[in-house]
Amino acid sequence: MLRKVLFLYNPSSGENPITGHFDRIIRLYQAHGLHLLFHRISFDETDADALDAVDDSFAHLLLAGGDGSINYVVNLIKQRGVELPVAVLPAGTANDFATLLGMPADLEEACRAILEGELHAMDLGRVNDRYFVNVFSCGLFTDVSQKTPTAWKNNLGKIAYYLNGLGDLPRFRRMELDIASDGGDFRGNAIIFFVFNGRTAGTLPLAYLSEGDDGLLDILVLKGDTPLDTLHTAIGYLPRLIHRRRYPEGIVHIRCSRLHATCDRDEHTDVDGQPGPPFPIDIVCEHRALQVILPAKRA
Repeated sequence: MLRKVLFLYNPSSGENPITGHFDRIIRLYQAHGLHLLFHRISFDETDADALDAVDDSFAHLLLAGGDGSINYVVNLIKQRGVELPVAVLPAGTANDFATLLGMPADLEEACRAILEGELHAMDLGRVNDRYFVNVFSCGLFTDVSQKTPTAWKNNLGKIAYYLNGLGDLPRFRRMELDIASDGGDFRGNAIIFFVFNGRTAGTLPLAYLSEGDDGLLDILVLKGDTPLDTLHTAIGYLPRLIHRRRYPEGIVHIRCSRLHATCDRDEHTDVDGQPGPPFPIDIVCEHRALQVILPAKRA
């Protein structure tokens, strides 16, 4: 008897719709004795109903979409207490979480990596009552995914984020942050504030010293005392994105398992490309809270 897999997919994600790859995905899964049941993510109560129908006859959940879609489904999984392993196909624009898992960019190769992969437990971040798989952020450029129209993302790809983010420059004001954590504190002016479970944001490997399964989150703060200091820090960052050395002066890096943060103004926040909660915020790392399937060489 074929074991079942629930395939949850967002047809609007990415430059190449996942629906055009269905036949190849089905062929690969059937060859491994697995029967796919499809559910189109609709961002309504039908998604929760699909998860409620999952039982022990299912081998795993297969998710296809961008980081926002993955975030949405993972939150449903945690709310519903679903314990099945999760496999991720990189079908979005940035695919930061899939990159963290080491998934190949090619969908057919990614399917093979999943079917021949191994179980591994990854950390999750939780901000107030909302989980995130990759990053919480606020400040300059950090909510461009929310603001960028889906058509732009699908037609222009990752460059759509950067083009849309330029509109923030003229009107952005620095924020004053007060961060207290079990790994260290920060209080001062900032341009950007990240809390990473993963390593990349918009495919940029900003948190290059981060790990997704060590029980710790990586806080990165780009200080904003003066525009000249900020420009100097940004320029110093660029070569480190290649060589992955220590962070430059002007970047505050704190590793912690929990933190509390306040901001002096009503700053919009972002959670994996989706609107996040308002300040004040409490963030914790839930160690090994999500069972995933990794490529065997990555695991």
